Amino acid sequence: MNVYAPLIIAATGIPALCFAVWSGRPGTAHARGVGLRWALIALCLFVGGIGVYLSGDNRNVAYGVVIALVVAVNALGISLVLHLRRGSAGAPRR
Repeated sequence: MNVYAPLIIAATGIPALCFAVWSGRPGTAHARGVGLRWALIALCLFVGGIGVYLSGDNRNVAYGVVIALVVAVNALGISLVLHLRRGSAGAPRR
């Protein structure tokens, strides 16, 4: 029973990894930046799944891992939105 939550967390990293590959295809610097941020989100989800699995039955450690995972993924999400708003020219949109 302790295996399902880490597997679900890690499985949610797979679509993020697919988005990373898909968005990095054009090869421009902007596309690579978007792909990098998606890949880092996927990496955080994989590491978070491993952390929850390794925490075992210790709920305090599992809560700590999940809180760190939420903070990291949200910070990367904000970074992704800001990068998308910057546009391909490097200047902010009006």
